Amino acid sequence: MARGGLIVTTDSEESGQAEWSLAGLLELFDLRAAGPDRFTGDTAANGAGHDGRQVVEGTQLVAQAIVAAAKRFPDKSVRSIHGVFSRAVTVGPPVELVIDVVHEGRSTATAIVAAHQNGRRCLNVTVLSDVPTADVIRHHLPRPEVAAPADANHCGMGMSGRELRLVDVVDVNSPDEVGPPELYAWVRYAPIPTRDDLAKALVAYFTGHLGIATTMRAHPGIGTSQAHRTVSTAPMTISVAFHEPVRWNGWLLYAHESTHVGAGMSYVRGTVHTEEGELVASFAQEALIRPMRTSDTSIDSRSRL
Repeated sequence: MARGGLIVTTDSEESGQAEWSLAGLLELFDLRAAGPDRFTGDTAANGAGHDGRQVVEGTQLVAQAIVAAAKRFPDKSVRSIHGVFSRAVTVGPPVELVIDVVHEGRSTATAIVAAHQNGRRCLNVTVLSDVPTADVIRHHLPRPEVAAPADANHCGMGMSGRELRLVDVVDVNSPDEVGPPELYAWVRYAPIPTRDDLAKALVAYFTGHLGIATTMRAHPGIGTSQAHRTVSTAPMTISVAFHEPVRWNGWLLYAHESTHVGAGMSYVRGTVHTEEGELVASFAQEALIRPMRTSDTSIDSRSRL
């Protein structure tokens, strides 16, 4: 299946890759301190990418930036992030996350987290943290009325500890899966992290997986199975806003809506609700969808952005 335009092999044995685990993913998120306002993280467990590709998912780095900010501001809660993916991060060498504190006050803090690999800056993530307060007023967008997880279609993702079910879609990669530019995905994790920063990192991690597939669904004859082969795709930005302390049990519903595609870019917005209907987070993704250049065909598809 597609993660933000990356092709994901659903059978780990066929791909020749050891199956990823939720525990291994959370270990990747949990960075190591490397000095004042500096953290170091690995790019992959056991030296392998999630899907056999040599490009690290952008939302994995965003998740690591959330953890870095939470460790830098331990008395505050990460409220929102906005990441811009400038260069690809490759599987293998570690990444270093450097925090530039813009403001640190009693109620709010703002920082820019830059991810570096091999001496080059690859990603900037702007993080807003705050101290949550009591309500003055309250409302939230209700959960979409879609099929329940039991009535949705199972989709393997080669990761133990995570279950994915898609509403009204069987093969999200297929050019023959045609419908409105919407995708609804039920996701369940076991175990669910008890740490607030890891729970938010996990929620953010999945926000980039289905955006390009959502956009392509409205156009017959094109699907993410063609990504990096005949069509060039790449997530370029991710924004996530966390509305509540992130706690849930059971399933999360990721709702995606592609509001525009054209001039080589797509825009997708979405929400994350609990099964009971609480709005946990909102997100948005911008991504490239462009013709494959002739020069790209000389690059191994596993290494293409």
